[in-house]
Amino acid sequence: MIQRKISTCLAVIIIAMFFISAKPNDKCKLKIQFENFVGNDLLKLDSAVYKNSLGQTFTVSKFKYYISNIHLKNKKGTEFISKEFFLVNDEEVKSKQILLNDIPEGEYTAISFILGVDSLHNCSGVQKGALDPINGMFWAWNTGYVFMKIEGHAPQSISPGNIFEFHIGGFQGQFNALRDIKMAIGNWQLATNKENNLKIKVDAAEIFKTPNEIDFAYLSSVTDNNNNTIIADNYVDMFSVIEVK
Repeated sequence: MIQRKISTCLAVIIIAMFFISAKPNDKCKLKIQFENFVGNDLLKLDSAVYKNSLGQTFTVSKFKYYISNIHLKNKKGTEFISKEFFLVNDEEVKSKQILLNDIPEGEYTAISFILGVDSLHNCSGVQKGALDPINGMFWAWNTGYVFMKIEGHAPQSISPGNIFEFHIGGFQGQFNALRDIKMAIGNWQLATNKENNLKIKVDAAEIFKTPNEIDFAYLSSVTDNNNNTIIADNYVDMFSVIEVK
């Protein structure tokens, strides 16, 4: 009798494990690839020469930016939200690829995120991972993070050595440089049985272009609150979806 009960229990456990393992996993993975450009040309640090909208030539030696608070909007009106912080650094190939896990299977129509670091994390002192000061994107405990950093050289620059440098941050009042980025992605079905890839173009030329045209002979350096929102209003237009598959 005892042996029969044991056998019955084992059978129940095996059947239960079968159904658990057979239950479909409705969670997806999404790979987001950021491709940095200047206009229609891929960004090449220190080598390629580009022109801004005024025809002034320049080269880029550094380009970094924070992506955070990623939202994926489902066709049903629900949203998947990632609370992770990602630092995209053109010098590091791996940083330009973001992997999101545990996204519910379904049809998605839009993606949005914040360029920058929210006020809470700006006021939380030294942190780790993407927010580690070792990444060179942290001013000080009382001023917080640099949201976007671009540096290079332009013959027309009025800065010593003809450099230009735009280190944009700030989250308070009239100096708030946080910007919401929103893009439609059509009706895109994320599924568990396939690779889900989203490629986003990041056009650094927009930093100097719209709505505020930047003349290197007049403005070649922004490293504090002065003029920071002029650049922030420009980098809203940097992002566009170029491929979903």
